[in-house]
Amino acid sequence: MKVLLAFFSNVIFNFAIGLLVAKFLGPAEYGRFALAFATAGIVQAGFFDWLRLGATRFYSERVRSEDPTLRATLDVCFAWVAFGLLSGGALLLVSGAHFALSSWLIGLALGTAIANGFFDFHTALVRARFHDKLYTRLIIVKNILAFFLTGGSAFWFHSARMALIGGIISMLGSVIAARAALRDPGTFPHHARRAVAKAILRYSLPIVAANLLYVAIPLANRSIIAVLYGFSETGQYSLAYDIGNKAVQALGSTLDVVLFQIAVAAHERDGVLQAKAQIARNMAIVIAVVLPACTGLWLILPSLEQVIVPAAYRGPFGNLLTLMMGGLFSSAIIQYGLNPIFQIAKRTFPVIGAAAVGCVVDVILLLVLPRTADASSLAVAQTGAFVAALVALIVVASFSKPQWPSLRDLAAIMFATGAMTAALLPLREHDPGFLTLLEQVISGAVIYSCLVAVFDIAGLRTVLYEKLRTRFSKLQTP
Repeated sequence: MKVLLAFFSNVIFNFAIGLLVAKFLGPAEYGRFALAFATAGIVQAGFFDWLRLGATRFYSERVRSEDPTLRATLDVCFAWVAFGLLSGGALLLVSGAHFALSSWLIGLALGTAIANGFFDFHTALVRARFHDKLYTRLIIVKNILAFFLTGGSAFWFHSARMALIGGIISMLGSVIAARAALRDPGTFPHHARRAVAKAILRYSLPIVAANLLYVAIPLANRSIIAVLYGFSETGQYSLAYDIGNKAVQALGSTLDVVLFQIAVAAHERDGVLQAKAQIARNMAIVIAVVLPACTGLWLILPSLEQVIVPAAYRGPFGNLLTLMMGGLFSSAIIQYGLNPIFQIAKRTFPVIGAAAVGCVVDVILLLVLPRTADASSLAVAQTGAFVAALVALIVVASFSKPQWPSLRDLAAIMFATGAMTAALLPLREHDPGFLTLLEQVISGAVIYSCLVAVFDIAGLRTVLYEKLRTRFSKLQTP
């Protein structure tokens, strides 16, 4: 429960900070900020995500106390990668090459990649240990620092550079503040082993390669928009994508932080069959949360835009996010529903093929679709790419004979989402504003939750009942 609360607070702060930065920077400067941040994301995915994935899959409280080689190897590899990245970045900047971003922003993008990678790596270690208190502490400290340093820098300086610097300090500061609790006693650099690093690479690199391809799709589209339409349109496109992606990915990652570790534990304790069954249950839960969330986000979009989106972005925000919604849904199902099938089996190479299909489809659609007055055609191409990747990964996954969610659960999810949509659709035509938004959110949550309870979708009613019964029993015990 503490982990879920920490993730919920993280979602709220990320939304608030993103909107503050967009408001105070303005579309053009926010376009630069967003492009630099997207660049940092792809650098982080390419250079540091393999360490995070290795920690999530192989690290645990038992490994921490019994085998220092894994943590030592991860720490040493992170240090070497960061050093190599800084050195390579310095050489690139002095080479005289020209890019869409200035040298300052490229340098800060590299710094952001290292800081984010450092933070995500340590939170993955803490999650693998199920250390809820420390994980919550890291999230809260990071969010408080980011609110004042990132949002405050945007407000005070109106500069993408200063906002990025604030983000770097907030990420590093949260880890440094908890450095004593994050150390593994008895673990030193000389414990690192090359064989361990190779094993982590074999497991992680296919996932990293696939994620790079997925991240490259929106990054390439933003870069094309910057060239064809300018940084102002890049800012419009980026805010719509960033807000939608943060909302959907936050829900998916909130589930993944608990569900994937449960599947790993089931694999270690009960074997492959139980792990496959758990993955199927996890997939049903992910669909049961992400599908109504994406549908609900579209239903409340007019009021959401009116209430929280800065005035300079209204209009394009709703149009672009609507066109992106199918791709955001597909991306979440890929990452949190289908990828665990291959992660548990430690056969992760097939995920690259599906990602490659997405990239090819994106390029084809960019060439085929007529150019519009704004970035709408690129939003459509991006959605088509992720939907194609989802279909391809389902086909590939079927060859490994996994367990799938039951048809009953899938039908119940569709029915519950449809019922919620039918009830809320008339409200979408009301005057947009805070009261309409509140009415939509409460009504949608109540309707969908009641139907989840009635049909016991993905066993969620049973899980909640057992949790409440266990807690009540503990309270009754003298």
